[in-house]
Amino acid sequence: MKYLHFGVPTTQEKKWIGYISELGVHVTDPTTDPYGIEWLKFDENSPMHELIKTKPHAAFAVDDLDAALVDKTILLQPFSPMPGVRIAFINNDGAIIEISESK
Repeated sequence: MKYLHFGVPTTQEKKWIGYISELGVHVTDPTTDPYGIEWLKFDENSPMHELIKTKPHAAFAVDDLDAALVDKTILLQPFSPMPGVRIAFINNDGAIIEISESK
């Protein structure tokens, strides 16, 4: 696994680079933040798991997302936020982890 970014939920306005309508979340680009922070602002009716909407998460890249999810507590099933990318969220003993696969 390779560390990607640290995601932090917020209610403040930021420089949003995208909006994932099916998940009701605005996101920033962590590559432009000096500390690699990805800010997330959730719509009031976002279907995302409450832990994802309220707790920070660490994100990691893997070669095989499906293999990385075996025997894990999945909070958000794999989905594609953009072409060539699949991500999922898990609960790792109380810590929220985003796992990402790029092809």
